[in-house]
Parts: sequence; C-alpha cells; structure tokens
Amino acid sequence: MDQNNNIISNLVWSAEITNINGKQKVADEIAAKVKDGDVLGVGSGSTSYLALVAIANRIRKEKLNVKAIPTSLEISMFCSKLGVPLTSLYENKPDWLFDGADEVDPNNSLIKGRGGAMFKEKLLLASSEVSYIIVDDSKMVPKLCTNFPIPVEVFPQALLYVERELKALGADNIHLRPAKGKDGPVITENGNIILDCMFDEVGHSLERDIKSITGVIESGLFIGYNLQILMASNT
Repeated sequence: MDQNNNIISNLVWSAEITNINGKQKVADEIAAKVKDGDVLGVGSGSTSYLALVAIANRIRKEKLNVKAIPTSLEISMFCSKLGVPLTSLYENKPDWLFDGADEVDPNNSLIKGRGGAMFKEKLLLASSEVSYIIVDDSKMVPKLCTNFPIPVEVFPQALLYVERELKALGADNIHLRPAKGKDGPVITENGNIILDCMFDEVGHSLERDIKSITGVIESGLFIGYNLQILMASNT
C-alpha cells in the first residue's frame, strides 16, 4: 500500500471550524510555547487540531524532539498524519497540556466533554503541570450549565442506578446521548455511555459527588484545577 495514500494520510477535519481566524491566532500562540524535548497533552476539538498542525510545522522545520499524549482516538490519528510522535502515560508525564472547553465560569471552572473524551481529558489535565484552555467569548458564562449540560460517562449496566443518584444530586434534565452516524447511544472509547445532565446549581462539591456514584467513570465537570484560559477573539 502506498503509505502516502491511505486512510490516515487522507484524514481531514470532519466539521466546520467556526471563528477560524481567532482560533488560528491562539493555535499559533500555543505552538510558539513548544520547546525541544516537550511532552504535550493534546486535547480534542477544532482549536486543538489547529494548534497541532502549527506544532507539526515547527517540529518539521526546526527538527524538534516533541512527543504527544492525545486525549482521543481522533487526535491520535491526526498526530500520525502530521508526523507528531506519540507516547503514553506509561512512559511519560505531560509537561503541559492544551485543550478546549464547552463552558467557562468566572472561577475558571469548566464543562468539557461534548466530544465524549472527558475521562482522558481529565486524566491528562490532572497529570500536567500547566494546562492551557482555549475558548472564545461564546464559551464564557455567568454560571455552569447555562448553555450545555454536564456529561457523565457511565458503565452501561449502571445506567438506571446512576440516573436515580444524579436526580438525587439535583439533576433535573437527564438525557442519554444519541449517536450520529450509528443507531443507538454514543459509545465512548472506554466502551461506556454518556448521560447529559442539566443542574440549576453547580456547587463546589458536585464534581466529587458525581464521581462518587458507583458506575460513574468520570464527568465533564472541572472545578478547582490550575488552568490558564486563552481567549480566541471572535473579531
């Protein structure tokens, strides 16, 4: 098989990239931070993809020794396409991470997980010394659950028990996330399902309370992490 003409080499970003000019500026800012020898946690989403392209260009032009730990299968395939060497948490700890978010409140608490990769995203974020979160103005909200629900990754057989316990915590709108392009629910890379949950109030203990439910693998709620927010201008 021609190694320059296969499925990986022909990958393209599957969705329209909104606010591409603002995202490209932040992507270039992220790429400029890369140093020789860095191990990077690479998040999901379109801005992370643009940053990865910019980083790959630097690796190629400057012969940098840089490795990536991706948060999703999609990003790992793009690393292969772009020539960014992969590593894992078995071998390396990320020096820093870049990723996006669905919502950011005034305390820099986040909702993430629209792409369904919140378990690996949280694992890498917790493992990184520095984490850059890239958002535009539309992601800044006065309180979490303004526009997006909190995604909760659930072991399938625990579905009904977890639903009951989430309602006891105050979730007033819970939906099993349906797939696009296949029948049935979204199946995560860990073989689990996702419940999208709206809460009227998101207290400081809610992340811990959700995680303590037997059958919950992880949630897309991020409270109290050391984050640096980078804004992609909409203008």
